[in-house]
Amino acid sequence: MQSMLLQLAEGMATSVAIFVLTLLFSLPLGMLVALARMSKSRLLSGLMRIYISIMRGTPLMLQLLVVFFGPYYLLRVNLGSGYRFPAVILAFVINYAAYFAESYRGGIASMPRGQYEAAQVLGYSRAQTFAHIILPQVVKRVLPSVTNEVITLVKDTSLAFVLSVTEMFTIAKAIAAAEKTMIPYLAAGIFYYVFNFVVAMLMERLEHRLNYYR
Repeated sequence: MQSMLLQLAEGMATSVAIFVLTLLFSLPLGMLVALARMSKSRLLSGLMRIYISIMRGTPLMLQLLVVFFGPYYLLRVNLGSGYRFPAVILAFVINYAAYFAESYRGGIASMPRGQYEAAQVLGYSRAQTFAHIILPQVVKRVLPSVTNEVITLVKDTSLAFVLSVTEMFTIAKAIAAAEKTMIPYLAAGIFYYVFNFVVAMLMERLEHRLNYYR
């Protein structure tokens, strides 16, 4: 039992790494995509609309396969097995950035036009208005929807098994097959639940701290 838990803990470390790296890159990328999506340039806005549509309209599992096998089938470039983990991160980042972008876009669009006009009267530039007035309010408004995506990400880390990245679910499957028992799945479920509980608690505390209306 102890050996099994140690193996699952090692897999959990990989799952946590996927989770952290995905958030680290997809949250700021999502903001850039949202701003491009709201651009006055029809070409840029149209491209971002297509990107978001594809990312949200196709399975993450398929995107993982395309990102990993794409360089070989399209460019005949063999990146080897060392590309598996980077491919997982890249696929997760571009997928979740699309979802975060739509959350950001909704938050930005909900801001009253009068705030932009008032900032302009006070001498703020467009960049200063967004950074100091709009963005802090947008973060608070979109936090609940972002929290839902973050919680989903915890569970989606298990999809890394598609590219043979040995995260926790992959290890649980291997142990269960070797020992012919359901205990590894139960233990993995507990690991995921605790991970999700901690993430949800942290996001709730952040939302509470940003609740300046209380």
